[in-house]
Amino acid sequence: MDLIIVNWQKWLKGLISAVIGGAANSITVMIVDPLVFNLQDGASKLYTVALVSAIVSAAMYLKQSPLPGRK
Repeated sequence: MDLIIVNWQKWLKGLISAVIGGAANSITVMIVDPLVFNLQDGASKLYTVALVSAIVSAAMYLKQSPLPGRK
C-alpha cells in the first residue's frame, strides 16, 4: 500500500514540476519580445503563453509517464 502512495506522490510531483516549468517558459517570451509580452500592457497575452506552455508540458509528461497503476 505504501508503494502505491509513493508512486502517486512521485507522479504528482513530476506533473506539477512539468506544469511549473512550462509556465516558466513564458519568461523567455518576455525576453524575446518585451514590447508585446509584458506585465503591464501584454499581461493577457503573457498569461495565454504561460497557460498553453504549461498544458503542452503536462501533456508531454503524461505521454512519458502515464498514470501509475497497480502491479
